[in-house]
Amino acid sequence: MSAEARQLKIKTGVVKRLAKEITMYQKEAEKQQARIQNLIDTGADEHDVRKQKEVLQESLVMIPDTQRRLQEAFADLEEFTQTVTDLKETPEFEAASAILEEARPQLSAEY
Repeated sequence: MSAEARQLKIKTGVVKRLAKEITMYQKEAEKQQARIQNLIDTGADEHDVRKQKEVLQESLVMIPDTQRRLQEAFADLEEFTQTVTDLKETPEFEAASAILEEARPQLSAEY
């Protein structure tokens, strides 16, 4: 495997991981919100509710940071795919193109 192909594979993996992280943080925030609502509905101790709100806030803080890192990695991978024209027929290039298309909607999503 050439150095360019290896770089392409690494950059593809970074974009894939960051896209997955954003989805994970969103799901975690939704679950945490439901947990908080359940605690409020059942009349749980105020301290428990406050602690769960802190956990929710931690998840919400991570989303914009992860989205920023995804945007940077996405731009890097997109630029790299445009410069390595000799790899267009390889499975690594096809995987990179597929990941770019999968991650594109997450770039402009509001969180």
